[in-house]
Amino acid sequence: MENWDQQTIENFRSDLLSWYDREGRAHLPWRENTDPYRVLVSELMLQQTRVDTVITYFNRFMKALPTVFDLAKAPEDQVLKLWEGLGYYSRARNLHKAAKVVAFDLKGAWPESYEDLLTLPGVGPYTAAAVASIAFNQVVPAIDGNFFRVFSRLLKIDADIAKPKTRRVFYDAVAPIVDPKRPGDFNQAIMDLGTSYMKTSDPDTLHSPVVKYNAAYRDGVEDQYPVKSKKKKPVLERYQALVRYNEDGALLYEKRPKTGLLADFWTLPLRPIDSIEEVDGKQLTIKPITHVFSHRKWEIWPVLQEETADPAQNQRYFTEAEQEALALPKVQHKILQGLKES
Repeated sequence: MENWDQQTIENFRSDLLSWYDREGRAHLPWRENTDPYRVLVSELMLQQTRVDTVITYFNRFMKALPTVFDLAKAPEDQVLKLWEGLGYYSRARNLHKAAKVVAFDLKGAWPESYEDLLTLPGVGPYTAAAVASIAFNQVVPAIDGNFFRVFSRLLKIDADIAKPKTRRVFYDAVAPIVDPKRPGDFNQAIMDLGTSYMKTSDPDTLHSPVVKYNAAYRDGVEDQYPVKSKKKKPVLERYQALVRYNEDGALLYEKRPKTGLLADFWTLPLRPIDSIEEVDGKQLTIKPITHVFSHRKWEIWPVLQEETADPAQNQRYFTEAEQEALALPKVQHKILQGLKES
């Protein structure tokens, strides 16, 4: 691993922030100010989601719930509906819980330190560091995928970023490099660098504003960084989705358990099967509807079944208009689209 002396660190800060001031993405709506509420919402939305996708969601969310107090008082159904399409709904639920802590328990007084921000529901090390540095000028590195990629190449850090303990390696290496006067801008500049000149594939390192500090590029091994062991393939699970209409044309839904995947969401009743031969009813699609979670892959076969018994306690029929008002997970939208196409 490269070790920079103090002069190199100061030169790097200057070159990075000068570039950020010239070319940084100041137009992004969450960068209009450093309100911790806006920072927290944007950071949670940006996890596992592209920036250009988040812009629309962020603006809509802020229009509906402009302050942490508005979010704290909002019903969960409204929050989930505003989040619909972003996926990873636990983020939305935790954001809602965090807003209640700030608004009701702390009377609107935000935790300002990295350590105190970690006590908020759903706020992990990266999010706490981002909010602390951007909103409260705390000198702490915000370590995410961009951060791993940028500094693994700059410093030739060969620790496996798939391992949790590696975060500490990067933290210790980069904490002295974070600009003490502009830590928020420093972290955001690294984000911008990681999505432009130093992106995962086809980086334009030669024209990077920090190319002279890039040890991996200098040594001709940039494509070997960051080091990351392969994830296990997601486990395949098969389901049949029961499609039942009542005499008025309303569709039967089932509320999922309060824990586990898609907790508390309404979906068509899903019943596990081991193979296609176990499908019970009239198949409505030629091929299964597929959806991949981080550790599981679902294959879903929609099957038409006649209305027989009354709905169970966790089931009810929804008209088309009522379905439009529901916050539905992406997999359910895929099922509905599959039914339309069939």
